[in-house]
Amino acid sequence: MKKALPIGVDNFEKLVTGGYYYVDKTLFIKELLDLKGEVNLFTRPRRFGKTLNLSMLRYFFEDVREPVQKSQNRKLFEGLKIMEAGEEYTAQMGIYPVINLTLKSAKQASFESAYYKIREEIAEEFKRHSFLMKEGVLSETERQQYQEIAEGEAGYDAYSGALKFLSRCLYLATGEKTVLLLDEYDVPLESSYFAGFYDKMVDFIRSLFESALKTNDYLKFAVITGCLRISKESIFTGLNHLNIISVMDKRYSEHFGFTEPEVRGAMAYYQREERFPAMKEWYDGYQFGDTEVYNPWSVIKFLYDLDADAHAFPRPYWINTSSNEIIKDMIARADRETKGQIEMLLEGEPLEIRVHEEITYEDIHENGENLWNFLYFTGYLTKESEFFKESSIFLNVRIPNMEVRSIYQSTILYWFREKIKKRGFQDLYQAMEEGDARKALDQIYEKGYMEELRTEGYRKIACYGISFFRKDCEVCCNGI
Repeated sequence: MKKALPIGVDNFEKLVTGGYYYVDKTLFIKELLDLKGEVNLFTRPRRFGKTLNLSMLRYFFEDVREPVQKSQNRKLFEGLKIMEAGEEYTAQMGIYPVINLTLKSAKQASFESAYYKIREEIAEEFKRHSFLMKEGVLSETERQQYQEIAEGEAGYDAYSGALKFLSRCLYLATGEKTVLLLDEYDVPLESSYFAGFYDKMVDFIRSLFESALKTNDYLKFAVITGCLRISKESIFTGLNHLNIISVMDKRYSEHFGFTEPEVRGAMAYYQREERFPAMKEWYDGYQFGDTEVYNPWSVIKFLYDLDADAHAFPRPYWINTSSNEIIKDMIARADRETKGQIEMLLEGEPLEIRVHEEITYEDIHENGENLWNFLYFTGYLTKESEFFKESSIFLNVRIPNMEVRSIYQSTILYWFREKIKKRGFQDLYQAMEEGDARKALDQIYEKGYMEELRTEGYRKIACYGISFFRKDCEVCCNGI
């Protein structure tokens, strides 16, 4: 029997032991050890394998207490590429304590709810290491603090410093420094921005990260993942050893997403090679560093449909898997020029943008370039070429593939139409009532009313009378 496709499976142990098809990304471990980064932040679009890769790191590095479990963890990697990389890498299997924390549950409507979810995740990680309470290495005060955090009863300061405290406890028990894995670090920042408690969340996340990453003598290394690249000045203050690896970097470029040989191998395994042209047209097109990358979520979903029906049509599987609030909000504030640029992209033309790699959520409305940067870093645009001018990096970007093109056509342009409908024609009517032809023309052409005037707006305008237009511009009457 063929292996099952791992739709939604982001736990490495479950994927391997459950008989799922796995695209081998274990050389990510080798590159991580080779480059020796102490604090590594990987930013990639949603559903590009970040959580699964962190799970893989946990099962590779973690020193579990039970010998049977340690042996089972080692067996997970049998036959995978990292086992052929050499003794210098395999010797580091199962020797470090690991703290594994996700912040994805902190997408909440209030600070209290988001803080509760983060506190809950921290408490669960303390419970996972409950052996520390039996080791005899903690003082009575430390034992009490540990228990309060694990039971969700500690104060704000205890939770903001909890990761450093836990890594110290683990060092006392094992003699080894801790590997820290933080997934979806930007989720609470994004949700708090739109819910109105951004400053409170930034303060808490900054305290949590500073204690764990900046002044932590018990840290071996840290791997952090997220969708967006946030300014060091917002939550990574003073982290001079922070290494940010975005979609622009050439290192680690093949470890998130599927390369073309990996896609062809999967299609051959499921005997659907004849549908490769559709797969490539719809889900290829991303450029991470110098590596051509396919959307892994959509590849797996399309393969799942093809396995049942060799003639299945490709679909935009990715559309509902990521948060669109930032993009929707920015488009709601965009102008007619932006709409024209999106239409240009839909026609297949590239767009030149200046790269802004470090921003905060508070910066997103400062200039129009930020929209294109958010679309690029979140996977709605991809790099066609890169160049340097005016002391800045510039990119020519385009829509990656048919899947994302369909998202522009069905969703992004729809948001523009909704924006225009909500805006109404009041400013235009006022200009006509005042007899100000030039102001009325500005409203029509500069604010993008022409399409609406040809339909629902025409009769309303006719009621006011358009004869005064003829005095200044007959073209306007003809155009309407």
